[in-house]
Amino acid sequence: MEGVHTKERQLEQELTGRIEQRVPGTEVLAVELLGPERFCVYIDHPKGVDHALCERVTRELDDYRREYAIDVSSPGIERPLRKPEHFGRYVGRKVAVRTAKEIEGRKRFRGEVLAVDDRLVSLGAASGEAVLIPYEQIVRGNLIDEGSK
Repeated sequence: MEGVHTKERQLEQELTGRIEQRVPGTEVLAVELLGPERFCVYIDHPKGVDHALCERVTRELDDYRREYAIDVSSPGIERPLRKPEHFGRYVGRKVAVRTAKEIEGRKRFRGEVLAVDDRLVSLGAASGEAVLIPYEQIVRGNLIDEGSK
């Protein structure tokens, strides 16, 4: 599984600069491998994500289509969170996080984002204790849809 996460990070680094430079205003939130020959790029844009934007981003990745089937998607209501700025936007909201290595004996966490800095996200755990998770250990992070409040 470690190889998958390494490949996802490599693809994310390659694609982020290209997409964000060639399609102004577009932010790459995450790249997820869906199989050995398929990946999904989650994007956001201040004016929203529509089919035309997804199509434009897909065209910018044409040279990757020799090796991969590519999906380009809006973030959806359970938007992916990977970077400090992503978590920082949702302090006070509930998230689900999966890590590459165990932290305090587990790899899956759900809780409220309590605080963020440039290295760690602090999640409120069910025990009442905060769990500190380094960003480099996060392989999946998503906002939890809490429905209408």
